[in-house]
Amino acid sequence: MTTVLTAAKLLTPLTEIEAPQVTIEDGLITSIESQGALAVPEGAQHLDFPDATLVPGYFDVHIHGAMGHNAMEGTDEAFDAIGKFLATCGVAAYLPTTVTAPIDMTLRALEGMAQQIERANAASGSFSGGAKPLGIHLEGPFLSHSKRGVQPAEYLQPPSIELLQRFWEASGGHIVLMTVAPELPGAIALIQEAVRLGIRVSLGHSNATTPEAEAGVAAGAVSATHTFNAMRPLDHREPGLLGVVLDEAHLYAELICDGIHVDPLLVRLFHKAKTPDRGLLVTDAIAATGMPDGVYKLGTMDVTVANGKCMFEGKLAGSVLTMDRAVRNFVKFTKATYGVAAHYASANPAHMTGFNETYGELAPGRRADITVLTPAGEIRSILLNGQVVSG
Repeated sequence: MTTVLTAAKLLTPLTEIEAPQVTIEDGLITSIESQGALAVPEGAQHLDFPDATLVPGYFDVHIHGAMGHNAMEGTDEAFDAIGKFLATCGVAAYLPTTVTAPIDMTLRALEGMAQQIERANAASGSFSGGAKPLGIHLEGPFLSHSKRGVQPAEYLQPPSIELLQRFWEASGGHIVLMTVAPELPGAIALIQEAVRLGIRVSLGHSNATTPEAEAGVAAGAVSATHTFNAMRPLDHREPGLLGVVLDEAHLYAELICDGIHVDPLLVRLFHKAKTPDRGLLVTDAIAATGMPDGVYKLGTMDVTVANGKCMFEGKLAGSVLTMDRAVRNFVKFTKATYGVAAHYASANPAHMTGFNETYGELAPGRRADITVLTPAGEIRSILLNGQVVSG
């Protein structure tokens, strides 16, 4: 079946098309033209959004859960609930993210998460049709004790290639991203081995000095995990990891843009430092996202959620941020356009993880994962693989 979308604007990746007409067949975009350039085919489904803007479906590379479920559950129920909820927030793809836990628990979680990724990628099966899990983000256990945040100290591990191999095998090769503190003994060799396996390495939960951070980058790290949070503070004589993240032009960097984890002034500084091509909006969302205030599990921890804050023993423990709110907040804090904010939430994560041939851009031949925004940046509708799943 042919579907034709018309709207006020289309943004991809940083260019703007006025009055676009997007034709979709078999889940793929076949053409993008100006309205009137092509007649709407007879019998086609015509979806008209006269005041809306079309942007690529968002891609969250750091999310632990939603709707009362953690990604580490690794079940159909958990992933269907998470995926369906994420779709309502404009998200087309995501990396379900672990939290530091006992090794056996992590291995079981990786096996379950891998099964869910394979289910989502199967040509036929029981996948719910929500946002698609593309790979795993391993956050821990190779993290700094001093900058662990709420990651349980008793389950942190020294960098170990042998342990990484066990994780890799349990995941069926589906680990796409791994957070590492580069200053730990053995971390550089671990980063090099991860890169050899094809894993993208993100520096984070780290007290690294400038030389230690630079060594991590030289070893192959390509990104930084939730910039400003769980990092050595910036010092004018010892900039540390944060200074390297803001200075290295080619290094990607995550940002939790909820107004809680990072002050709006520093969001603006981050935007100036990373430019539109290297910033990544992430949510770091936990099971409480989309749910009422209360107590929710994050790994082995009981996290208390109230008034938008997720707390464990007096420390922030993830967030209840959604990607559509992150995009709106970014525009509010920086005065950037929605095109730039959507780039942070779609194209940049797709490029960083290597999925940019399929995700992060609206163009002929690409998957028709399209988020439809109101003039205020709210979700009007979302199409995944050419099918309307929200709105």
